[in-house]
Amino acid sequence: LMTGRVNSGMLFAKGTPLVTGIPRFAVLAVMILVGTGCQPAAPPAPPKVQQTEGPFHVYPGDDIQRALDKAAAATGNRTVIVHEGTYGPRLRGFAFLSLTAPHDGVQLIADGDVTLSARPMLMSGQGEAAIVNHILYCGDGLTNRTLIQGFRLTGTDGFVCQERVPEESYGERTPSLRKGLFFFLDGGGLKLFGQSAPVFEQVTFVDNLTSLCGGGANVDQQGFNDEPIRFQNCLFLGNDCPGTGAAIDILEGTSVVVDNCLFVRNISNFGMDNLLAKFGLSYNSEHGSGAITVFANAKLKLTRSTFVDNWNGIDDRGTGNVIVGCIFRNNDQWDQSRPKGPYELDITDASGVKGCFIHGPVPDLQQTIDRTENHFDAPDPDFDESWVPRHPDYADVGFRPLEGQAEEIRRWRQLQP
Repeated sequence: LMTGRVNSGMLFAKGTPLVTGIPRFAVLAVMILVGTGCQPAAPPAPPKVQQTEGPFHVYPGDDIQRALDKAAAATGNRTVIVHEGTYGPRLRGFAFLSLTAPHDGVQLIADGDVTLSARPMLMSGQGEAAIVNHILYCGDGLTNRTLIQGFRLTGTDGFVCQERVPEESYGERTPSLRKGLFFFLDGGGLKLFGQSAPVFEQVTFVDNLTSLCGGGANVDQQGFNDEPIRFQNCLFLGNDCPGTGAAIDILEGTSVVVDNCLFVRNISNFGMDNLLAKFGLSYNSEHGSGAITVFANAKLKLTRSTFVDNWNGIDDRGTGNVIVGCIFRNNDQWDQSRPKGPYELDITDASGVKGCFIHGPVPDLQQTIDRTENHFDAPDPDFDESWVPRHPDYADVGFRPLEGQAEEIRRWRQLQP
């Protein structure tokens, strides 16, 4: 038998039989080879390369926390861009999203109209009840290099559980950082704890409720406050809590800067009697607390902001705090459950209150505000739909919306009874 190389000229002579001595199957094999050539097997697909540098893009249905964790591990670009849509938790737990020390320097940015909700995203749509205590948890170890920008945080309803709490290592701060009742119950849109000082830029805290304090945000640096938390160009709309600080609850040993923010219809105090009975807690029992509560030994610098239709404006037990160029008007949305009525400002040390326009039945509860430095008898500001004053006397004070915020405010107002 012929083996090895075959001379194809021997095999194919038109009109003649195939050369004898070669089995038919061998000839057939050669014919196939000649007719088709040698087709090598397709190379294996290259392995999928895991993205290790940002920006990390997130679309509806994707896992934002996974993208945050990837950004935390990146050494270059650590930006997470969340694209337009509504996002909610898949599992019940302490918080929907958590940023801790490894996430320091991450920038979490919304691209378009992005809602972060406390309610789950189901196959049939969004669930009706929250399944997390907090929408966003910012833990120990974050600096002002960490940015949260452009989101709407909404939907907390007082749900409480102690599952899936982020693991953190506090190092030398461990003996000082105390997690207690407030860690779980305070802070709907935002719970901040420890040496943490991120920046919140153009974030909307809207329609959140807690079972204790800080419907919009509760911030608790516990004395590690060399660097302040910053809220810039933010909206606080319709946040409620039975205790203190319906919009922002600033606990002892915490430092906060608030600039160009709007506070409307944030309602504290409605459950103080229940809190006293259940937890033995009482605070400002006669008049109640404000949209912002500042506890003793806490720091606040508040500029160019507007407070309208809240239950009280601000109660402040700190010293040397700054409130400049703000509007407080008719913050009288109380339910008469407190023995005494609402106020605009209840402030112990008012030396830093300057250039403000203050109007209401009780503008200055403690009579500590310098009337030569502020305006108590100013004309009606003539607010537009975004609570921007039209009257020229208010040209340099109060909140001014950035692009897109006027529409956000308009839509929220349309939903109000």
